[in-house]
Amino acid sequence: MSFFENTRKPVGFGGKIMVAMMNFGHSAMAEWGLRFLKPAPDAMVLDCGCGGGANIKTLLKLCPNGKVQGIDYSAVSVEKTRKVNARAIAAGRCTVQQASVAELPFEAEQFDVVTAFETVYFWPELAQNFREVYRVLKPGGVFFICNEANGETTKDDKWTQIIDGMTIYTDTALKEYLEQAGFCKIQNHKNKKGWLCITAQK
Repeated sequence: MSFFENTRKPVGFGGKIMVAMMNFGHSAMAEWGLRFLKPAPDAMVLDCGCGGGANIKTLLKLCPNGKVQGIDYSAVSVEKTRKVNARAIAAGRCTVQQASVAELPFEAEQFDVVTAFETVYFWPELAQNFREVYRVLKPGGVFFICNEANGETTKDDKWTQIIDGMTIYTDTALKEYLEQAGFCKIQNHKNKKGWLCITAQK
């Protein structure tokens, strides 16, 4: 397995290095994307594919009276996220569990916001996975996607060749999948670096 396979599902020592790198390497993109998300101070948030847990830490600050839950199908990611957010977990403001977006372990209409940073590339069945996100969102809730690659540059091909099971979607393709799942008020934002942020409402 190549080291870069750990972007999909971090495992072992290489995975531990990768999740630490994710926390640092994706911070500028996450900061940029979060300008387009305005969660309420008491929002209930779910971060799907929480990686190294840095985004959960930021979301907890954005929602000082709310709660943030995280899922990841990598045990290494769950362990790292729990360490990074240990204080919030102890305070009852955060929980992190190993789970798949294909079958979210939550009741319907639980969350005001669901976030997905650098992760939809690896979701196995995008249409079905988006329907799962739709199910757990409250009416009027927001699904927030933030990707470093927007599928419009040649360098994107390099990553899909290196990392097995990775698909880079254009904003148009993501919009179609979101609409199929029932989302509306879909907005996308891009910058010169090719970063892509999409918000969609239930």
